[in-house]
Parts: sequence; C-alpha cells; structure tokens
Amino acid sequence: MSHLPAGVMREALIDTTAITENVRHLRRLTDSDVIAVVKADGYGHGALRSAVAALAGGASRLGVADVAEAIALRRAGIDAPILAWLHAPGASFAEAAVFGIELGISSFDQLVAAAAAATADRAVAVHLKVETGLGRNGIAPADAPVVFAEAARLERIGKLRVVGIFSHLSNTSPADDRAALDRFTEALALASSLGLTPPLRHLAASHAAIDLPEARFGCVRLGIAMYGLSPFADRTSADLGLRPAMTLRAAVAAVRRVPAGQGVSYGYTHRTEGETTLALVPLGYADGVPRAASGGGAVRIGGETYPVAGRIAMDQFVVDVGDHPVAVGGEAMLFGDPTLGAPAVEEWADSAGTINYEIVTRIGPRVARREVTR
Repeated sequence: MSHLPAGVMREALIDTTAITENVRHLRRLTDSDVIAVVKADGYGHGALRSAVAALAGGASRLGVADVAEAIALRRAGIDAPILAWLHAPGASFAEAAVFGIELGISSFDQLVAAAAAATADRAVAVHLKVETGLGRNGIAPADAPVVFAEAARLERIGKLRVVGIFSHLSNTSPADDRAALDRFTEALALASSLGLTPPLRHLAASHAAIDLPEARFGCVRLGIAMYGLSPFADRTSADLGLRPAMTLRAAVAAVRRVPAGQGVSYGYTHRTEGETTLALVPLGYADGVPRAASGGGAVRIGGETYPVAGRIAMDQFVVDVGDHPVAVGGEAMLFGDPTLGAPAVEEWADSAGTINYEIVTRIGPRVARREVTR
C-alpha cells in the first residue's frame, strides 16, 4: 500500500506534464491557437503551475475571470498575454493597463472605462464579448452597432487595440450551439462592416473545441479539457486522449474494528451489517469533498474501491472496508487517472449530483498541492 510523505495528512498531486501534454494534444486536434483558462486557481490545480505547463504545451494566451487573477500571474513572472473578462460594476482598469492585461468588454460603459485607462503611449487591449444566447454577460445585439463603432473610433485614435471578438456557448444541444454560432458570425460581419478587424475570434471552449469544428475560428479556449477531464457525459478522458492532472488522496488516520450494528458518522445513516473494519479518511467538505456524496463517492484503499459509509463531515469521513487489511498511514485515494487504477473524479460528481468541473475546482486550500511529473 502506498504511503503519503511523513507528516502529510492530505494532498492533491498535480501532474503538470499531463497539463502540457493535454494542451499539446488539443492544439494539434483543433489546429487552433489556444487560450489556456487558468481562472479559479487553475480549476483548483494552481493557476501559476497550470499557466506555465499550458504555455509549455503551446498555448499562446491565458484566460482568467477577473483582473486580480491576471495581475497575480503577472507578479509571479508570467509575461504571456492574459485576458480577463468579468469585472465589478464601475471598476477602474488603470491597474490592469499598467500590467498589460487584455480586457473582455461586455458593455459600452466597460469600453469607455478601458479607454480611460489608456495613456499617450499605451493603448489598452480589449476583446469584445458579444451575447449569442447564453444570457450572461456580453454586448447585447441591440447595443452592438454603437459599441462596435465606438471601439473602432477609439482604436483609430490610439486608445484601444481590439485584439479579439468572442462569445460563449451553452453546450445545450448541437442545434442550440449552431444557433449561437450563427449569431456570432452575424456579429463578426457587423464588426467588420464598422471597421473592426481583430486578429482573434474565439467562441469554442473545451466542449465545442473538440466537438464543433466550425466553432473554432482558429482560436479556442481550453478549460476543463486542459486539466485532462472530459466535458462530455458520454466520453471519458481516455476516450479523448487526455490525462487527468489531479490526484486527490489522504492518509488513513484511524482504523477501528467494530461489531454488527455500529452506527457510523452523524445521523447513523450507515450501520454495519456485520463485524467489520472502519477506516477514517481525513478529508471533508471543508476540503471540497461534497457532503452530497455521502454514502457514495469512490475511495481506493489497498487495491480495493469502496463507497463512503455514512455522512461526510467537515473534516473527515469513514469507509467500511469489511475484512480487508487496512493500516493507519495507508493511502486513501479519492480520484485520479483511471488508466492507472484510480477512481474517476466523475464517480464523485455523479454521487453528488454535479459535474467533474466542480469537484476539482472546489478542493480547498487546506489540501496541499504537490507538483509531480511523469
């Protein structure tokens, strides 16, 4: 049985080589420039290490949600272009401009604020986001003529550089995504008619980058697929030629032999059917292990896989291992690369009624990340 390093109770192993190889593979598959999305601390994998690994795999740009995430990467030494697209109402873009952050613009007011951050010798780089049916942010179709015309004017006088036009798909159905694709194509034609000729057009994230070639436009945003997880319910990572980069594991903290009828964890939602062994795993919902997966999930201990017994608590949960030999300090693996024998993260997502994106992204800061390569 594998053991964690001495004194380590819980950890997430992050295989940066997998991230690099996933980006390289998808870049070849899509024949497109790649914007590697490292928002939310790199979907829980670590923004900086994920950015470095993605750039090594051929990504040409990074994407984050907000400017603070982008500036943190700059301060850590990342000099590649970085796009940030979600902004607080009334935000100033002065600091973003100083750090050379590209701004996703979803409204006329944001466009004006971006231009206000320009200096005599420094235009602000923007990507204009258009609403194509997702119902979130993005320039409304009715506002697009005015925003595009003003963006073109501000570009002509040196206040802005319009680097890209982009949008986002819902992944609801092929028909819905193609309808959004049509709206995006119409927006591109309107932008061109008003004098905008940005070098980048990006609509496809991981799902469409893989499955909808006509949505690639020579530039795709890779999020979940870059971390080796599938954006599809009916295809695994291995089916897509991807390797999951995160392995979540903990050291078994206690082992207890108990009689039949022993209640386990809060509420006794699990009672032992016979004499059995209980193993305590020091991970809980404070660490991002979803309480909704109580009684489910998948934990590999000593070469066998077990569900959680009873409720997941804030810091720990229990596994009923029967008569299998388990020792304190042994490895309890929650998920990793199924091709190496680890449970798939999707088993936890299914048990919690959620998606693989949420499981990896919510792994909390108490879980130490350790970078590995293979």
